[in-house]
Amino acid sequence: MKKIAIVGAGSMAEALISGILENGLIDRKNIWVTNNSNANRLKGLNDRYGIRSTYDLHTLFDNADIVMLAMKPKDADSAIAKIREHLTEQMLVVSVLAGVSMNTIETLARKSLSIARAMPNTSAAVGKSATAIAINSRVTDVQLESTEQLFSTVGLARFVEEEQLDAVTGLSGSGPAYIYYLIEAMENSAAGIGLEKEMAQELIVQTLIGAAEMVKNSSKSPEQLRREVTSPGGTTEAGVKVLEEHGVQQAFISCIQAATAQSKKMGNALDSQLRVGKLF
Repeated sequence: MKKIAIVGAGSMAEALISGILENGLIDRKNIWVTNNSNANRLKGLNDRYGIRSTYDLHTLFDNADIVMLAMKPKDADSAIAKIREHLTEQMLVVSVLAGVSMNTIETLARKSLSIARAMPNTSAAVGKSATAIAINSRVTDVQLESTEQLFSTVGLARFVEEEQLDAVTGLSGSGPAYIYYLIEAMENSAAGIGLEKEMAQELIVQTLIGAAEMVKNSSKSPEQLRREVTSPGGTTEAGVKVLEEHGVQQAFISCIQAATAQSKKMGNALDSQLRVGKLF
């Protein structure tokens, strides 16, 4: 990577900037960022990370081999219209725009491009994202490797087909919120069973971390691990029976299915909106 030009300066852009620098993927002087008009935000990123920012598009894109689209998805039309003359077929365009297809990006840019479309989640802020990436046929092997390196700086990175990104959104894109919801429920139970909130949160968080590490490092399935700690007539069995009576597992399945369907619906609507009047 010679130079990364980032269009958009929100929380995901910052998470990736932080990950790139922590992993030494590229020198900070070769990371350039811009946004629509929030100069204070750019100054804050400059001060924190020592990167560069500009509103001069010639300077921003000069010698850039990677261009990251990180603006709000609804702003993709106006943002890409401003920069499309600077986009070339030699650049890798990396998009973290939820719901905006690669075909729509090319339509808005009015040219063929090498595109990698990624779906990170908010855990990128702490370097623990689960990121799924789709690429189009123009992406070279070198560009594919660069994309994997880029998103590996903020967690796990895996490649999927573009049509699978809605499922990824429902599963891992929205996934942190499901876990936070579970933690809320566990915290709310603490007072009723006589535990202080701060101590309960420490125990809950460590329990979740430990369980995740067990699943990650064990050759056993989650079901096997669950059965091994569920002794007949014991406390875990009593708790799991209540979960089963309330259909909690099916509720989670339905939750992820609903989120996936909503992602597809929103993506189709946004794609249609962005493409109106923008066809070649």
